[in-house]
Amino acid sequence: MEYTNLGRTGLKVSRLCLGTMNFGPFTSEPDSYAIMDKALELGINFFDTANVYGWKLGEGVTESIIGRWWAQGGNRRDKVIIATKVFGRMGEGPNDRRLSALHIRRACEDSLRRLQTDYIDLYQMHHVDRETPWEEIWQAMELLVQQGKVLYIGSSNFAGLHIAQAQHAAEKRNFLGLVSEQSLYNLNARMIELEVIPACQAYGLGLIPWSPLAGGLLGGALQKQNQGRRASDRNQEAIEKNRARLEAYEAFCAEFGDHPADIALAWLLHNPAVTAPIIGPRTLEQLTGSLRALEIKLDEAALKKLDEIWPGPGGAAPEAYAW
Repeated sequence: MEYTNLGRTGLKVSRLCLGTMNFGPFTSEPDSYAIMDKALELGINFFDTANVYGWKLGEGVTESIIGRWWAQGGNRRDKVIIATKVFGRMGEGPNDRRLSALHIRRACEDSLRRLQTDYIDLYQMHHVDRETPWEEIWQAMELLVQQGKVLYIGSSNFAGLHIAQAQHAAEKRNFLGLVSEQSLYNLNARMIELEVIPACQAYGLGLIPWSPLAGGLLGGALQKQNQGRRASDRNQEAIEKNRARLEAYEAFCAEFGDHPADIALAWLLHNPAVTAPIIGPRTLEQLTGSLRALEIKLDEAALKKLDEIWPGPGGAAPEAYAW
C-alpha cells in the first residue's frame, strides 16, 4: 500500500479510502466486518462514512456497524483514520440537520457514541450551509478540536468559492480550517477541474474523490449491463446516453490490458491533487481487485486518449472558457 499526506497536514493516509456507504443497506454486518478486516490487512488505513449512511432516519446504521467492529478489539480503532460527516437530516426537528452550532455539537456526540470512540480523525461538512455564518461554524468546530473530539476538519461537495470563504474565515481566527475536500470526480464527471481542484491546491486541501467509477459506469458497464444495479432503469439510461464513449473506453482498456475499473482509479491517482479515491466495495473480491490501480502507470499517450474519450471542461478557470 502507498501512503500520502492528507492535504497540508502531517497525517498519513492510504492512497485508497474505504467507503462504507454499502454497509447495512447492501452489505451485511458480518460481510462488512470481513471487508474492514481485509482492508487493514491490505494496508488501507483510511475509512470514510457519514452519520446518514444506512438511510434510516436518525439511526446512523453504518457508523454503528463500524463501532461494533471496533469493539471487537485487536487495536482496530487505533489502526484506522476515520472520516465521518455532519449536515444531513438526522431527526424530525428543525435543528436536526445542517451546520448550526447546536446541530454540529449534537451530531458529533451522536457519531462518537455510535462509533464507540472518543475522537473523530476527520470531521467533514457534508454540504455547504448557506444559512449559517462561517463564524458560527468555525466556533463550533474549534470547540470540538479543543475538547479533543475532532482532530481535523474537511468539507464535501463544496464549490471553489466555498473553500475560499471557509479558509478566509478560519484564517481570521488563526484556525487550521479545512484540510480536505470530498467531491464527485471521475472520468465522466470532471467539472471540479474548473475551480474546486485549483482551490484545493491553493489552500492545501487533499482531494478525496467520491464515486470514482461513476456508479459502476466506468467499471465495465457494457460487459455487465444486465447484472446487479446496472440493470436498473436509471443505470440503463446512463449506459445508453454514454454508449459511444463506453465502447471506446472499454476497447481502450482491453487494448491496455487492464480492467476498466482499475484504469478509472489509476487515472484519478495520477493527479497530484488527489489524496485517495473512495472505493465502495460490496464484496471482498471488489476490495482486493481495487489494489491493481496502484500499480498501473498511465503514460502521456494513454492520458491523451482518455481525455479524447472523456473530455473535461478544458482545464482550470478562466482559461477553460476565456483567453
